Amino acid sequence: MFKPLPTYIGLRYAGAQRRGEDSAGLVSFISGLSMVGLILGVALMIVVMSVMNGFDRELRDRILGIMPHATIYNSSPDVDWPAIRDQLAASPAVEAAAEVWQVNAMARKGREVTPLLVQGINPDTITRVSNIGEFVSPDSFAALQNPAEPGVILGRGLADKLEVTAGEHLSLIVPNSAGAEGGRRAARLAGFKVVDVFHSGTALDHSLALLSWEQARRLAGGAGGAGVQLRVGDMLQANWIMRQLLGELPAENFYGSDWSRTHGNLYQAIQMSRNLVGLLVLLIIAIAAFNVVSTLVMVVIDKHSDIAILRTMGASTREILLTFVSQGALVGLVGATLGGLLGVLGSLVVTDLVAGLESLFGIQFLKSDVYPVDYLPSELQWDDVALVVGAGFVLSLVATLYPSLQASRVQPAAALRNEQ
Repeated sequence: MFKPLPTYIGLRYAGAQRRGEDSAGLVSFISGLSMVGLILGVALMIVVMSVMNGFDRELRDRILGIMPHATIYNSSPDVDWPAIRDQLAASPAVEAAAEVWQVNAMARKGREVTPLLVQGINPDTITRVSNIGEFVSPDSFAALQNPAEPGVILGRGLADKLEVTAGEHLSLIVPNSAGAEGGRRAARLAGFKVVDVFHSGTALDHSLALLSWEQARRLAGGAGGAGVQLRVGDMLQANWIMRQLLGELPAENFYGSDWSRTHGNLYQAIQMSRNLVGLLVLLIIAIAAFNVVSTLVMVVIDKHSDIAILRTMGASTREILLTFVSQGALVGLVGATLGGLLGVLGSLVVTDLVAGLESLFGIQFLKSDVYPVDYLPSELQWDDVALVVGAGFVLSLVATLYPSLQASRVQPAAALRNEQ
């Protein structure tokens, strides 16, 4: 006979169905329902955690791949920025540095006007701190520096809003601002040719435009906005590294900003959403797991006479307890395992599935002017799979304890007395 005996009997109870008995059919239905709930709960939680991992990855690799981890500025127009760039790049904590001139401006094409952030870049150094080169061709970078016809590179969102394409022209306007003596500088306007339109799939498509360093300086009128962009080894330590570098610079009036100031709220929102959604789905798994309680309670009621016979044949309280724990453990093991497999499959295909639905119905579920990216990312991490499957199984196992204890307390004489 199969050993151990409690496991053998528990597995028989889990798979057996008595024909012609309504209670057996009901028990079988509730048992199957609890298993289906556990499968869906585990699968859903794995998919949700993978999607949240995907958003976190896109923030780090795509959004912060284009934008710097930190930027150090100085309002003085007399700073030797190439020298400052080389000094900062020499720090062990800095992977790369590139000079930049940032200007808040407005773009106009016909009657359409939209605000944007203009960055004056050096094509030779910008690709060290940014992966913008993945979305823009080298010829487009070279066209920015054409003195006869200054060029600009726009994000697709800006180009769509202005209804402009590569090869067309637009105007960039820098509003008037306070001068050094307290007066007002006149607004500055310049025309540019759109040499390229990049599509990163992020919110930057709706806010970023690239010029050459010299053109951005002229557009800003020599006012502050110049700085050095930094890419550091540890993104989460960017603020501390920036402050340390500021203390090492020889001149005064340097100040800085890191990614947590510009995109910190987005990062915190992703982490908070991950925790809250994970908690909600965990509750779904817990509810599904504790459906095992109702299943086993009904099994215990249905098997009173069987339990009594086993006790009179010498089965111990521990063996009766393990019999029903084995039955519940089987439900939890099968449900958690199948849910894990379904969740892994869902995590691998959810991006393509959503993209297919968008193509089929002609709609876009995620737009980069509202969400961080314009598609649903997913990154499967096996640690998450192991955690969710293990949690589902453990919760199912815990749920078996109460009905198993009730079964172990059945008194043979009382149970057999009520049998007709």
